[in-house]
Amino acid sequence: MGSIRDHKRSPYSRVQGDIKGGGKQLNPNELWQINVASGTTQARIWARTSCQFDASGRGSCQTGDCQGLLECKAFGSPPNTLAEFALGQFANQDFIDISNVDGFNVPMEFSSNSPGCSRVIKCTADIVGQCPNELKVPGGCNGPCPVFKTEEYCCNSGNCGPTNFSKFFKDRCPDAYSYPKDDQTSTFTCPTGTNYKVIVCP
Repeated sequence: MGSIRDHKRSPYSRVQGDIKGGGKQLNPNELWQINVASGTTQARIWARTSCQFDASGRGSCQTGDCQGLLECKAFGSPPNTLAEFALGQFANQDFIDISNVDGFNVPMEFSSNSPGCSRVIKCTADIVGQCPNELKVPGGCNGPCPVFKTEEYCCNSGNCGPTNFSKFFKDRCPDAYSYPKDDQTSTFTCPTGTNYKVIVCP
């Protein structure tokens, strides 16, 4: 699959999906190499911030917390900037994206420089600093679905469109998902077998 690198802060990064659990503190410029098991179809990667864990791996994080565990067993709590991937899909393509549907906690880059696919997706705007008051939380900016839990924002029926809140995210990060049906401008492909890099706080 590739690697996760942190450039500025020391967030705890997390991989979740077909990959069963994971979590590691990354110091500035530290690299975490991830070899995705054969047959893995999809997963998500995110950073957790302002974390404190004891020797047994129990504690908490201000954003992206995984039910108080260093080794996550479930998705992290919003807000969290997500790198998402689906491997080996239609026509031997991987689908990759950055999502702000669950909000934003750290800037992120999701990229590849493998032969046959040079792709760079970024979300590096000051979303936390400019966050609408209704979505502000310590250390992050929530997506509207986790806050309001309505069909308009969560799109559980699959029939929804942009909102003022989704436009806030899209204006600042045009390559990232801003609401659940934002596929056309937010999903990118590379040939299956591509190696990827996720940089938090680029």
